[in-house]
Amino acid sequence: MLHKTRGIVLSYFRYRETSVIVRIYTEEFGLQSYLVNGVRSAKSKTNRIAFFQPLTLLDMVVYYKPGKDLNRLSEVKINHPLQHLPFDIAKSSMALFVSEMLTKTLKEEASNPSLYYFLVDSILYLEEAESDYENFHIAFFLKLAFFLGFGPSNAREFEEQLQEQKYPFLPDEAAERALNHFLRQPLASHIKISRQTRAELLDALVAFYHIHMDSLGEIKSLAVLREVLS
Repeated sequence: MLHKTRGIVLSYFRYRETSVIVRIYTEEFGLQSYLVNGVRSAKSKTNRIAFFQPLTLLDMVVYYKPGKDLNRLSEVKINHPLQHLPFDIAKSSMALFVSEMLTKTLKEEASNPSLYYFLVDSILYLEEAESDYENFHIAFFLKLAFFLGFGPSNAREFEEQLQEQKYPFLPDEAAERALNHFLRQPLASHIKISRQTRAELLDALVAFYHIHMDSLGEIKSLAVLREVLS
């Protein structure tokens, strides 16, 4: 049966010679996988593979059958063209990190409008921000943790959970203040921190997610993000 929905591209991988399987977080059905044929064919008249780059926002008409692991797209178009995020090196590195983490953390195959709108608003903020977005990835994943059921109430709780798992995280005053800021203030609210503090918070944040999600595994984009933001 055909349904209209909006979606956020998380990732895709190649399937056979000309097709891809795309992971999309949809407004109506949560996390879904779609088989898209012919997008990698040399005979294709349109560059449809561009529709499936990380964090692209889509309008779709999809086939949906409850319990089916792989569905198909009937129609697809870009909802909000991203003009800056794919081409700015800092933003694109954050986008790759965000999309990889989301691919590994979002599991629910059911509608969750509040989570969907949080993701869309966050992507559009990163797309449109002209400055002061260097802490986006840290603030974003601290806030996402609440949607996933393990958000810490304050910096002390974050620190204690890491220490219980023997992770050597001992934040100084600046790091603790930044953590509380990210947890309590809107995503766009800026606080200035050093590169070293940002790097320490990023590593601690990934460790925090590992504590709560055993299947997280290696985050391949993390090394690139560290290099770009160093």
